[in-house]
Amino acid sequence: MNVLIDNKSTLPIYDQIFSQIKAQIISGELQENEALPSIRNLAKDLHISVVTTKRAYDELEKEGFLYTIAAKGCFVAPKNVELLREETLKTMEQHIDQLVRLAKSVGMAPDEVLDMVKFAMEE
Repeated sequence: MNVLIDNKSTLPIYDQIFSQIKAQIISGELQENEALPSIRNLAKDLHISVVTTKRAYDELEKEGFLYTIAAKGCFVAPKNVELLREETLKTMEQHIDQLVRLAKSVGMAPDEVLDMVKFAMEE
């Protein structure tokens, strides 16, 4: 597992950890049931507070990406296809919102935007 902290980022450190681990799980870089570093070890490696690392792990568990076994640690949860679909849909909605704003800014009609999307889907 590879996590890098950007001290210049506007994102809180726990959110940077959360986002990077989540992305590695979704991409398959981290496999189902794979053990993650302990909260203390990750905090030590990243030179951050244990509380910050715990918060990131707690958020990942809350969203269904991790599970914890007492005295054994945290592990990658089996992929929930519906959860991954929802994550993808949420990302798509953000991109669509951006697309709509851009289209409106240049006066494009909805059917022109749909034609562009249909063309892109055919490629």
